[in-house]
Amino acid sequence: MVSKRDFLRGAALGAVAAPVLGAIGPRPAAAQAPGGATPRPAAAPARPGFFKAKDIAEAGFVYGLPIVMNYGVLYDFVIDRNSGQWKAPFNTLHNEARVFTWRDTSIVTPNSDTPYSMVWLDLRAEPMVLSVPAVDPERYFSVQLCDGNTFNYGYAGSRTTGSAAADVMAVGPHWTGPRPAGISRVFRSSTEFSLAIFRTQLFDPADMDKVKAVQAGYRAQPLSAYLKQPAPPAAPAIDFPRFDKERVKTDFFAYLDFALRFAPALPEEREIREKLATIGIGPGKTFAFEDLSVEDKLEVAIGMKEGQRKVEEAVKSLGRDIDGWRVGSPFGDAAFFHGDWLRRAAAAQAGIFGNDAEEAMYPATRVDQTGEALDGARHSYTLTFPAGQLPPVNAFWSVTMYDGRTQLLIRNPIDRYLINSPMLPSLKTNPDGSLTLHIQHRSPGPDREANWLPAPDGPMYIVMRLYWPKTEAPSILPAGAGTWRPPGLVRVS
Repeated sequence: MVSKRDFLRGAALGAVAAPVLGAIGPRPAAAQAPGGATPRPAAAPARPGFFKAKDIAEAGFVYGLPIVMNYGVLYDFVIDRNSGQWKAPFNTLHNEARVFTWRDTSIVTPNSDTPYSMVWLDLRAEPMVLSVPAVDPERYFSVQLCDGNTFNYGYAGSRTTGSAAADVMAVGPHWTGPRPAGISRVFRSSTEFSLAIFRTQLFDPADMDKVKAVQAGYRAQPLSAYLKQPAPPAAPAIDFPRFDKERVKTDFFAYLDFALRFAPALPEEREIREKLATIGIGPGKTFAFEDLSVEDKLEVAIGMKEGQRKVEEAVKSLGRDIDGWRVGSPFGDAAFFHGDWLRRAAAAQAGIFGNDAEEAMYPATRVDQTGEALDGARHSYTLTFPAGQLPPVNAFWSVTMYDGRTQLLIRNPIDRYLINSPMLPSLKTNPDGSLTLHIQHRSPGPDREANWLPAPDGPMYIVMRLYWPKTEAPSILPAGAGTWRPPGLVRVS
C-alpha cells in the first residue's frame, strides 16, 4: 500500500527526470466529465512563458497539495476496493472497532487514541444528516466535518453539541433550503464531496464493547430518508481516476484538475484559479501532462519541486518552538486560512485532517530539548512531566510515536503506539510525583517498561494530542502563547 508520505516526496522530486525521459504513463480518467462522458478538448491555453509557467506550477502545487492528498485518501477509502484501506461506499457510515496501527498507511500521522467512524459524503443530490446518540459525559467524542479543500467546516460532539443526542446536517456548496425541524445545526461544505470523522474515546482495551455501543448509535442518512420523503434524482455517475504513487508524479495537476470540478471557487481562490487556467487546469479544462512539450514538462517539474521545498520548509516553521516542540494551530475553516495556501499545504503535510485548536492541539517534535534530531538508533530519551503539570485538558491527552521518515505508526514488540492519560493508573510516577516516559528503541527493562514508548530504529517524529484543551490557565491556548508549555525531551544515552 502506498503511503502518502511517499507521495509527498515523490511528487516533486520524482517528477524532474521522468518528463525529460518521456517515462509518462497513460492519461488518467481525470479527462472525463463528472458524468463519465469524455468532453470535447478545450482550446490549448496560450503558453505563458518559461518562468511564468514555472511560477504558476509552483503556486499551483502549493495550492493543490492538500486537495490532491485528500483525493488520494478518498480513492483508497471509497473507490478502490482492492486498496487494502477501503472502508465503504459514499454516504455509508463505517465503524472501526479498533484503533489505528502500523498497518494503516493511507493517512500520515494517524491517531491511535480513538476508534474511528467515517463516512465520505456525496452532497451533490441532497444534504446528509448525521446523528449521534446520548453519550456518557465522561466519554469524549466528536464529529469533524472536513471538505475536499481540507477546511474544517463543522463540529458536533462533547465540546460543541454536548453529550445529548443530536442531529446535524451537512450540505453542499449549491444547496438552498430551510433548516428542517429536528436539525440542530447546518454546516456547508465548500466542495461536493467531504468527510465526516467520528472519534470515540477508548479508555482501555476492555472498554471496546462500550465504544461499539456508542458507534452503533451513530447514523448517516440522506435528508429525504430523514424526512421520510421521496429521494431526489441521483447525481450522475463519475469515473474516478485511479490514484497511485507513480501516476501522481507526472499527473499531479490532472488530479487537481479533476478535484476542482467539484469545488466551486471561493472569493479568495479566484486569483490562483485564474493562474491555473492559463496552463489548462480547472473546471472545463483538460490538462494532460503527457500532451505537453518536453520544455513545458520541465517547467512544470521545476515548479513542483520548488513548491514541495517551500511546503517542507513551512512545516518546520509551523507554530512556535517551545523546548523543541512546535506548538501552533495550523488547522481550521476557510476563514481561518483566508487564502494562505502555503499554511494549508504545510498543515496537510504535517497531518492531514487535523482538528481546530479548540478541539485538539498537536505539539510535535523531531528534536530533543537541545535541538538535536531524535534518533532511536543512537540514543534513548526521557520525557518528564513535573508533578501537577500534566497536559491541561477537558477530555484526555496522549503522546504518540511515528517513524520520522514516513510519519506512520511503527511496528514494535509490545504493540504500543502511544501513552495517554487513560493509562495513568498503570504508569509509574517518581517519588516527587512527576511522570517520566522512557522513549527508546529497545525495552528499558521490566521495572520501567510500563512507561516505555517504543521508538523506531532511526529518526522519530513525536506528536502530543490534547483533546478539548482547557481555556483557563494553565492552558496551551492560545496556540503557541499559552501558560502551559510541553517539557522537552532529554537525551540519556
